[in-house]
Amino acid sequence: MTAAGEPRVVAHRGASAARAEHTLAAYELALQEGADGLECDVRLTRDGHLVCIHDRTVDRTSTGSGLVSEMTLAQLGELDYGTPGEPACLLTLRQLIELTLDWTSRPVKLFVETKHPVRYGGLVEAKLLAELARFRLATPASADFSRVVVMSFSAAAVWRVRRSAPLLPTVLLGDTSRYLGGSAATTVGATAIGPSILTLRQHPELVDKAAAAGRATYCWTVDDPADVELCRDLGVGWVATNHPGRTKLLLGASRGV
Repeated sequence: MTAAGEPRVVAHRGASAARAEHTLAAYELALQEGADGLECDVRLTRDGHLVCIHDRTVDRTSTGSGLVSEMTLAQLGELDYGTPGEPACLLTLRQLIELTLDWTSRPVKLFVETKHPVRYGGLVEAKLLAELARFRLATPASADFSRVVVMSFSAAAVWRVRRSAPLLPTVLLGDTSRYLGGSAATTVGATAIGPSILTLRQHPELVDKAAAAGRATYCWTVDDPADVELCRDLGVGWVATNHPGRTKLLLGASRGV
């Protein structure tokens, strides 16, 4: 996972400032707006399916309530995940992979974050790798040409992916002091670090330190124009944003396009 020049833009949960997060409409809009990558969070249902949902519960983002891990795919599919006037169905990881691969205008990377702690533990990564293998995405020719990047705040989760699929690029997310020192990223073999924009403002030296160690930098969630410029000036490789179209325009304007 490398980047040269200006940051590449990752749509955080899709174009989530304009459409309901983790919905097909949000990701389709992000693609239309020129996003270089699509970011999603995945959780396991009770019957073992990977679905694109950030929270432990569906309370905030749907018409229902309850823990994702205690509901079946069918039960989750009965809920509406859209906004008033714009209903939306549950999106599975499989559907998002298909959308990404079917987009032929330009290559787009899929950034998948596994959530922890969860009741199913390492089964999440095992299911994820199995799904990627189904689409022949688990064993890329090299990390640079991978269509998928796996991310987590859990160092153990990143290590599980690196051990089972060593050519898949990985991002260790987080802002702890141990993480800032770089020891955790080194230990688990992460190919990139993932600080928040708040951390990057406070520790701009992180980007150069990561680069010196052969790692890229993925920064979240970069919505303010001033922060977009900061990431560009520091040499951040990937910026996750709720406004992919606007961010692409800002970066284009900064180089006179």
